[in-house]
Amino acid sequence: MSITIADLRKWKAERKRFTMLTAYDYTTARWLDRAQIPVLLVGDSLGMTMLGYPDTLSVTMDDMVHHAKTVVRGAPNALIVGDMPFMAYHASLEDTVRNAGRFLQEAGVHAVKMEGGGRVIEYTRALTGMGIPVMGHLGLTPQFLNQFGGWKVQGRSDEAAERILADAQALEIAGAFSIVLEGIPSPLGKRVTEALAIPTIGIGAGPHTDAQVLVIQDVLGLTPDHVAKFVKAYAQLGPEIERAVRRFDEEVRSGAFPDPAHEYASKPTA
Repeated sequence: MSITIADLRKWKAERKRFTMLTAYDYTTARWLDRAQIPVLLVGDSLGMTMLGYPDTLSVTMDDMVHHAKTVVRGAPNALIVGDMPFMAYHASLEDTVRNAGRFLQEAGVHAVKMEGGGRVIEYTRALTGMGIPVMGHLGLTPQFLNQFGGWKVQGRSDEAAERILADAQALEIAGAFSIVLEGIPSPLGKRVTEALAIPTIGIGAGPHTDAQVLVIQDVLGLTPDHVAKFVKAYAQLGPEIERAVRRFDEEVRSGAFPDPAHEYASKPTA
């Protein structure tokens, strides 16, 4: 690991913005590491992007550990955060400690992320006290999808905004080293960022957060379905993949591939 939590704190103090991207496999992690992306999140969004679930609620700790191991092997220079999945920290502190420990011991990640305030603040204090770094996550927290009634922007009312700000400050006091702010109004993202000494990482939280995160499939144009308003695709690899595999299929069926440039000759006998 080249990038550390201390680096993130320093960047916050220097007002130096940075990026975080999701990664779920070795190959992608290698490319992101080569691009010097400082923070990689093994997100429970892999339930939708890699496993085909409609949301994140079906993802298990075994799923997360499996994918996190591959990312750790592929990105030796990044700070890697493991996303605690639904029910990995909801029942008890004992479960929370056990599952966070699995992330660090079995997968080799450097920190864990948990969604929400309330009891999560208590768990954050406990984990950081044990030497397990914690990234918070407030606003539109996908594990609370059913409670929210869908993918809805959070913090629009004064009361809701105050609650998010209070939770962010409480998470900072509890020892969180950063907080993801998702799906909140831009002015609230600015307000929370200015109120904290730890970095905020925005996804649909406006331009004022200390960092930005997106799902790698969205960045690369690999999401075939509807994408959120806050998503910006920097490539359209989906159509490129389709064209490439169609060409491969056509060349195999026509006999054009493999050609002499892609075959081995016999070794001449003496």
